[in-house]
Amino acid sequence: MEYRHLGRSGLEVSVVGLGANNFGGRLDAKATADVVSQALDLGINLIDEADSYGGRGKSEEFVGKALGSRRHEAVIATKFSQAMGDGPMRSGTSRRYIMQAVEDSLRRLGTDYIDLYQIHVLDPQTPQEETLRALDDLVTQGKVRYLGHTRFFGYQIADTAWLARTEHLNPYISTQNAYNLLDRSVEAEIIPAAEAFGLGMLPYVPLAGGLLTGKYERGKAAPEGTRLASGRQAGALNDRNFDIVEALGAFAQERGHTLLELAFSWLATQPVVASVIAGATSPEQVRANAEAATWRLSAEELAAVDKITKK
Repeated sequence: MEYRHLGRSGLEVSVVGLGANNFGGRLDAKATADVVSQALDLGINLIDEADSYGGRGKSEEFVGKALGSRRHEAVIATKFSQAMGDGPMRSGTSRRYIMQAVEDSLRRLGTDYIDLYQIHVLDPQTPQEETLRALDDLVTQGKVRYLGHTRFFGYQIADTAWLARTEHLNPYISTQNAYNLLDRSVEAEIIPAAEAFGLGMLPYVPLAGGLLTGKYERGKAAPEGTRLASGRQAGALNDRNFDIVEALGAFAQERGHTLLELAFSWLATQPVVASVIAGATSPEQVRANAEAATWRLSAEELAAVDKITKK
């Protein structure tokens, strides 16, 4: 397994990470433990959590129990700010809420520190300085090691980096955004901002909801139970995406690889990407994900992929 520094920090994470969104929902405690154990055995150390996963904390509970005595092998990244109950003071990024949310996550995870604590959804009602000062206090207290965020725009990355620098606060070292071969919109401003201010990118939905696995077919309805079967993501099953997927599949096959391997390896080839977060529902899927990121595309191959995807 390859390891990379997350942004300009000293924190090293595996180039393939384990997304925990299936735990507590699709997977019970035993199945979660099997997946987590396999990930650690393969050298995957980054486990990407959120307090809202699995139904308000269930995923964190399962992962904490699954890690047990192997806690020291894992880099736990969890998130806060989404609703964890009804009524006020149960979501957001205020100092009051952050101080409660971190204690709840620590208890559920069965640990006394969180490696990477991330804003899940930006709270427009709370000033950024209040949020960052509260998070800085958690780092000082030793309850949190590093800070990150998800879904920030480029100007927000710049604003918070400048705030941390001028106010002498611990900065964010990572950003999570949707990034894959079918959605490269972050390349316009978010990736340049991340590179300029020293943040590592942790791309989520690397397989575009499964489209980049090849399991969906043009002109056919998505299989029942799949991510694209219903809801707002169903619109991804369009001719433009199928044209790209088919061309990418042929490109990979010509070089002795699968579409899945291309999707992971292309992301891993991007300099700003520290770890590709991928969910898994079985130990076999964890192994497949770990092996998928080993292809290092040449400059010529990257140019060919650009030509296919930038249509």
